[in-house]
Amino acid sequence: MTTQNELSAVNRKIAGQLIMIRFPGTVLDAATADFLKANSIRAVCLFRGNMTDSEQLAKLTADLRAVMGQDALIGIDQEGGAVVRSTWVPAPPAAMGLGAANDTDLAYRTGAAVARAVKALGFNWNFAPVLDLNNNPHNPVIAERSFGAEPQRAAELAMAWMAGSHAEGVACCVKHFPGHGDTNVDSHRDLPTVNKPVEELNRLELAPFRIASGAAPAMMTAHIVYPTLDADNPATMSRRILTGLLRDEWQYKGIVITDGMDMHAIAGRYGVGNAAVRALTAGADMVMALGTTETQNETLDAIAAAIASGELSQAEISTRLDRLSALARAYPCKPRSYKEDAADREIMAEGWRRSLTAYDGPSGAPQRPAAGAKVRLIARQDVVSDGVSEAGVPAGVVADSLRKLYDVELVTFADADTFDWSALPQDGRYTMLASTSRLRYGQHARDTWRPDLHLALWNPYQALDIAAPALMTYGFAKPALDAINGWLSGDLQATGNAPVPGFK
Repeated sequence: MTTQNELSAVNRKIAGQLIMIRFPGTVLDAATADFLKANSIRAVCLFRGNMTDSEQLAKLTADLRAVMGQDALIGIDQEGGAVVRSTWVPAPPAAMGLGAANDTDLAYRTGAAVARAVKALGFNWNFAPVLDLNNNPHNPVIAERSFGAEPQRAAELAMAWMAGSHAEGVACCVKHFPGHGDTNVDSHRDLPTVNKPVEELNRLELAPFRIASGAAPAMMTAHIVYPTLDADNPATMSRRILTGLLRDEWQYKGIVITDGMDMHAIAGRYGVGNAAVRALTAGADMVMALGTTETQNETLDAIAAAIASGELSQAEISTRLDRLSALARAYPCKPRSYKEDAADREIMAEGWRRSLTAYDGPSGAPQRPAAGAKVRLIARQDVVSDGVSEAGVPAGVVADSLRKLYDVELVTFADADTFDWSALPQDGRYTMLASTSRLRYGQHARDTWRPDLHLALWNPYQALDIAAPALMTYGFAKPALDAINGWLSGDLQATGNAPVPGFK
C-alpha cells in the first residue's frame, strides 16, 4: 500500500516537472544536484552570475543535462542590447535597433546568430523575442527591448528573429503576454495596470501575440492587471486570459510559462506558493520559480498539495507535461560546435551600424567635430544593472573609444538631478553627453543641460529629454561604440529610423 509520505513524494516529483528554477554560483554543487534529482526538476534558467566564460558555462550546462536527463530545458535571456546574459559571445543589437533598421532578413540572421552562440553553450530555450509594443515613452523596463510601436511590423521582425533561432535549434519564448509596453511601472517592483478598452488592446497590445501565436512554441505571461479582460487577477493568474483568450479563443497550442514568480508584483502580494497554484489553474504550463531554495520548496509543496487535493486535475497535469516534453524533444539540449564566431560578429556589427539613428535637436541635425578636435565627454560615474539588464558601459570605456578620434577630457557626474552644467569650463571644447543608463532624465537636466551632441547609448527616449541633436544606438555594446566612431569619422551614415512615435 502506498503511504502518505510516498504519495507526497510522488506529487512533489510531478510538481518539480512544472517549475523552472535558478540557483547561485558557476558550478553545479552537490546540494543543487540533489535538489534537482529529488524533485525531478528538468528546467533551469541561468543568469549572468552563473557564467564566467565558455568553458565554464559548457561544463555547467553539461552537468545539468546529466542530472536532468534528455528532456532538460535550459533557458537564458539572450534578447540583445542590454538584456544578454552571455556577454562575451557576439553582441546582438537590441530589438528596437532592428526595428530602426527595419529589415526582416537582418532580424532573421540576428536570431540565427544568437541561437548558434547559446546552443554551443548548452542552451535550448531562449526567452526572446519581446513582443511588447513600446507605446509608452516612460516605460522603465521595456524601451529598446521592443521592436517598435506598430503591431504588424513589430510582429514581422520578431517572427523573423524567431525563425532564425528555430532554424538553429533553439526554442524561443515570446514575452510578455498580453503586453508590457504601455506601463510606467516595472513589474519586478510593483503590479502595473493597463486599463484600456478591449478594442484598443486588440488593436495594439494583443495584436503581435495573436500574429505570432501560430508559430511561437512558448509564451511568457506578464504580471500585469488588464481590468477590461480580468479586473481581479494579473494575467499570470487569470484563467480568463490564459485559458479563455489564449487557449480557447486563439487556439494556442504552445507552452505558457510565467514570468519570474519572485517578482514583487506577485511574491509580495500573493505569496509564491499560492501564486504558483493560481497560475497553473489559470492555464500556465510551467511556473518560473526563480527565488531561493526556500521559496522553491514552498512552491513545490503548494503545487503538490494542489495535485493531492484535485485542485489540479490529473488530466490537466498530463496535458502540461506532454507539452513540455514535446518542446524539449523538438529542441533537444545538444550543444553544437561554434565556428561562426567571427562571421556572427559581423552580422551583429551590421545590425548595430544599420540601427544607428540621428535625431535633430532644437539647433538642427547632429554635426561632426573635426578630426582631432578637443572634446569634453560628460557621463555617469557609475554603471548600473536594474536586475533585468546588464550594467551599462563605463564612462572610461566611452572616453577611450572616442580618443581614437579626438582629444577627450572626461567629466563624470554622480547625480543627474544636481549636476551643474553651467559649471563646465567655457573653453571652446566640443561637449558630448553619453547616456549610459535606461533612466529618463528629470526636469533639472532637461532645463539646463546643453551638449553639442548627445550619444544616447541605451534608452533612445533619453534623446527627447535633452535639447540637443543626438545619435541613438539602442544599446551600449562595443559594436555600438564602433558605429558611433564610424559616423563621427564620416565613414558611416546614420540610416536608422526610430520605430516609435516622438522622433520625427
